[in-house]
Amino acid sequence: MNLNFTLPECDVYAAKEAVGETIRYCVPADLTIGGKQTASYFVIGERKWALLKGGVVIESRLIADAGLYKVVPLIGSAILEGEEAGSKFILTRLSMKHAARYGYIAQILNDMSRQRKIRIYNDEEEPVCVNCGGPFVHGTRVCPNCMNKAAAFKRLLSVSLAHFRTFALGLAVILAAAAVSMLGPYFQKLLVNSSLQPPAGDTPNMHVFMLAIAGLLLVLVGGEGLGIVKGRIMAKASSEIAADLRKLVYERIQSLSLGFLTTQRAGDIMNRITSDTNRIRNLVQELFTTAVYQLIILVSASALLFTADWRLALVVLLPAPLVAYLQKYIWKGVLWKLILKQWKIYDKSNSFLHDVLSGIRVVKAFGKEEREVKRFRQYNSEYAAATIQTEKVFSIMQPISNYLIQLGQYFVLLIGCYMIIGKEMTLGELVQFSGYAAMIYGPIAWLMFLPRWLSDAVISIERIFSVIDEQPEVIDTDSSVKHSIQGAITFRDVVFGYKSYEPVLKEISFEVKPGEMIGLVGHSGSGKSTLINLVCRFYDVNEGALLIDGVDIRRIEQAHLRSQIGVVLQETFLFSGTILDNIRYSKPDATYEEVLEAAKIANAHDFIIRQPDGYDTRLDENGGNLSGGERQRLAIARAVLNDPRILILDEATASLDIDTETAIQEALRRVTRGRTTLAIAHRLSTLRHADRLIVLNKGEIVEMGTHTELVEKKGIYYSLITAQRNMAKQKTAVVVPDRILSQM
Repeated sequence: MNLNFTLPECDVYAAKEAVGETIRYCVPADLTIGGKQTASYFVIGERKWALLKGGVVIESRLIADAGLYKVVPLIGSAILEGEEAGSKFILTRLSMKHAARYGYIAQILNDMSRQRKIRIYNDEEEPVCVNCGGPFVHGTRVCPNCMNKAAAFKRLLSVSLAHFRTFALGLAVILAAAAVSMLGPYFQKLLVNSSLQPPAGDTPNMHVFMLAIAGLLLVLVGGEGLGIVKGRIMAKASSEIAADLRKLVYERIQSLSLGFLTTQRAGDIMNRITSDTNRIRNLVQELFTTAVYQLIILVSASALLFTADWRLALVVLLPAPLVAYLQKYIWKGVLWKLILKQWKIYDKSNSFLHDVLSGIRVVKAFGKEEREVKRFRQYNSEYAAATIQTEKVFSIMQPISNYLIQLGQYFVLLIGCYMIIGKEMTLGELVQFSGYAAMIYGPIAWLMFLPRWLSDAVISIERIFSVIDEQPEVIDTDSSVKHSIQGAITFRDVVFGYKSYEPVLKEISFEVKPGEMIGLVGHSGSGKSTLINLVCRFYDVNEGALLIDGVDIRRIEQAHLRSQIGVVLQETFLFSGTILDNIRYSKPDATYEEVLEAAKIANAHDFIIRQPDGYDTRLDENGGNLSGGERQRLAIARAVLNDPRILILDEATASLDIDTETAIQEALRRVTRGRTTLAIAHRLSTLRHADRLIVLNKGEIVEMGTHTELVEKKGIYYSLITAQRNMAKQKTAVVVPDRILSQM
């Protein structure tokens, strides 16, 4: 993220006068307080900030005079706000394209006002192209304006080289098919000159006539046969390339960090794996079955035309430059933008469909079917309108181009007739020349469609390779080691934020002994789940260190680390397949007895054997044929099957009724014995037996101790317990067992 824009010369002197000689940060402030467009700049010096426009200082203040700087979003814009002596004031206003940039600025101002270290660790990339300022293709960092089409095809070629032998065989068949096709006009000349209209003084020659007929049959049958072989070979090659690309994209997606994947919509990623690779498959098949063939025919026919009569050949090719210029002008000026517009709408509609179909229960529950139908109609209408615009241009361009191409053939026939009358050419030679001329017009007419194929494919290639080129944020190094976890966890001055200008955890320090159960408590957004994400190493800390058994977690191989961690998430996800397959997911080679034991620990065995097919019962999508509590118990069984050294429970009993929860708690007490456990629960009674409780508030540890110690302290934890106890008492319609109330 660029935080140091170049100031206009007229503002440089004013900026130094306002904030001092050193300008640390400079960003655009593109809106006035009233919301009108402007060309102002917001600059930060060592001690002061200033707002400038056209060499005039609009406002300037000491950074330390205010605190709690923050970006406040409005409708279509945002403001940078500060607080001084209890009253708020506006520093500047900005459009939403600069909102993330000002998020960094606000954090910098807060750190400077409190004389803290400025923490900016992993700057976000610009949401627009740094070269032209244009928007990226949706869901990628690909700029359609600066896209290097030659480089894109070079990347595709590098993948295609693995299938060199198949392509070589296909090229040999294409050359053979082209050679057979080139014989057609020659045999037509023989047919005309031998019998239909032999030159003056010659008599019909039946031997030559029969040879010509046989040759034409050979051209017809041989050409069609070679065309079938060519098509099958290239279909195989293109399908294998598409399969390779799908594998590369899927493997890269699996290796990417959670930070990248959470910023992408599932529908967009699915489009990369399916639609984009399919477009590339179609392109490869068309290029090597038709385009290469047509190019060979074009070059061969042109050479034969110039050999026969260079003057007529020039007449044939005369319209070609005009057609090429027309194609280039229309594609560059109109069609490319229209096709990009189609792509954007197509991606948005696909993502919309994925979201709605995934959340169809919510749609049904709120009775919003008609609303979603209207929204889809809107997307559908937008896509249809964009397609109609594109096809209108094609419908005008293609007839004009075809007419220009055909003009050359009309002139050839006209001039050829005069040459026959003047005895400069025989009828057979004119037929042969016209045949080769037609072979030129065919490829030229077909090649007019090639830009359409290429435009779709170039975007698809860029979208696919933008994922393949994406680098994981969390990576193993050459010095990474396999470490057998004992269970000790140490947080040492850990600072972390998903965006470095918004720290979620602030200087967190605590130690967990092997076998200890730690309960994490706090309001939503306090950083509990983030802390667990760091233990799983879904993200790396920005500052400080996280140690497992005294070893920095960044030195432990990710796969080896996670194989020793069991996780039960708040949002249970089950794969399509059997109950047995889902429990075995954490340990595919587990025996049937191990699965049974894990299911019994999770209190899942009884409901499983009541299913029609027991452990072989097939689950609907995400276990839709099970209750929420049953799905949660399967997730617990899946987590404990692998006998993890660290167990993470993120609201593991949130979907259970009170009686089932009690049974699960007893099972969890057995499974957590001798195993380090980190547990999050909003229902605080579930953490009563934890060895220690850590209370988080706004990313900081505010309390730590046992349940009894924290209750006696009467702090935040005590207030949470009290609030839940009062809430339970108010639910008079629900009978809560006394044993549960006594634990709260």
